[in-house]
Amino acid sequence: MKSRKLFVFGSVILTVIFLACLWVDNSPALAAGEVHKLRIQSGYPRGDISMELLKNFAESAEKRSKGQLKISVFAAPEIVPWEQLFEATQKGTLEMLHSIAAIWAGILPVAEVEFGLPYAYNIPGDKDIVQSGASVRSFFLDTGFADLLRAEYAKHGLYWLDMHSYGKIITLASKPIRNCDEIKGKKIRCEGSWQKYYDMVGARGTWIPGEESYMGLKLGTIDASQWDVSAFALKWHEVAPYWVIGGQNDVVPGNILINMKSWNALPDESKAALKGAAEEYYHTLLEEYVKMMKDADQLVKEGKVIRSVLDDDCERKHAEAAYKLWDEIGAQDAVAAKAIQMQKEWRKTLK
Repeated sequence: MKSRKLFVFGSVILTVIFLACLWVDNSPALAAGEVHKLRIQSGYPRGDISMELLKNFAESAEKRSKGQLKISVFAAPEIVPWEQLFEATQKGTLEMLHSIAAIWAGILPVAEVEFGLPYAYNIPGDKDIVQSGASVRSFFLDTGFADLLRAEYAKHGLYWLDMHSYGKIITLASKPIRNCDEIKGKKIRCEGSWQKYYDMVGARGTWIPGEESYMGLKLGTIDASQWDVSAFALKWHEVAPYWVIGGQNDVVPGNILINMKSWNALPDESKAALKGAAEEYYHTLLEEYVKMMKDADQLVKEGKVIRSVLDDDCERKHAEAAYKLWDEIGAQDAVAAKAIQMQKEWRKTLK
């Protein structure tokens, strides 16, 4: 009887040990299979192509993570206004944001350099937006600039995931702007240090949210507005048919930022999935912009959009103002100064 009790007791112990081993063996798999729900809001309204293509980013992340990542996509201002995106993502109101860095340059001065000071991302030669984008992406990823940005954003509780390109700056105006006399006094909607840049050439740089630009142009609250080629998809040319050429950048970088606590909570596989999805988004976006640039050229052919090219004298004044502004921004912040120097060294390699 005693031996039988010992046998039963031993069997129970072995069973418990066996089940414990199963639990330990399977616990990583259970953790790895956990679904992480994230929300990303763009700084741009619905209808903007970069915002609309965030659904591709979300789908790619879900596929790459084998269902571990579920990303809900929102446009501005569906959760918070554009100007509150940075703080909302810091606090965890949102897990991710999609925008341009100039909006929070008052908090993080190097963000001005990230977004692109005037003339910084002008690429020499007759390159298309894919070639120009590749050149600027190389600057970010191959010179240490992305590492510098990650370190600075980390101080604010954010992880810098990746950059993407919105193609070249598109400026649409309600009246022709072909020289510095015609630009004088014009209210031009733009971001960050570009406001001072336009002040320096005689215009009046100002900012309103992108979703208000159409009515601003229609009502005369603003005379011109910067955007990317999505400006045509947003129908701004209906009220501002003059496409201003000159004094601007060939590439407008954007970024995706993640709340640091949310980032750190993800398993390595999900982090890799997000990085892969962000790189894929970069290429998908430029592919779509190539098509949209062709559509824009067609609008020109149809007479619905009129090219308004700055003369050489006004272009020279824009360049002088731009380089003076670089020095001013660099003098205000050591990290921005370091980034500008990195940019100058990179520009020496361009052909």
